Amino acid sequence: MVDYKAVIADPKTGKSYSKNVEGHYANALVGKRIGEVLDGIFVGLPGYKLKITGGSDFDGVPMRKDLPGPKRRKVLVSESTGFHPEDDGVRRRRSLRGNTVSPDITQVNFIVNRHGPKSIEDLFKEEEQKEENK
Repeated sequence: MVDYKAVIADPKTGKSYSKNVEGHYANALVGKRIGEVLDGIFVGLPGYKLKITGGSDFDGVPMRKDLPGPKRRKVLVSESTGFHPEDDGVRRRRSLRGNTVSPDITQVNFIVNRHGPKSIEDLFKEEEQKEENK
């Protein structure tokens, strides 16, 4: 079984929310790619549409949209995802992940594409209350 930490960014409020995704919802994320729009039920947000914007693996290596597949590769990059040089024209070879979610990924980043009937804060508060009552 794979577990993911989902980080959901809400552009309407400017806040980000973190949620652990486990079980069959986590297995459903395997094979999805950066840029795909998913139903929010995968992370406990019914009625929402979420777009995958990136992620990172167990070593913190970021995913990159223009690299196909789930593997880690050494890529020569200038200013972009995974490298931000202080001087102009500097390039470095960096390890980057492909654009496909795999079991090696530990964090998946989402952005809200379409909002649901309830706010995200209310949905997460309801889940916390359910956990406390157990």
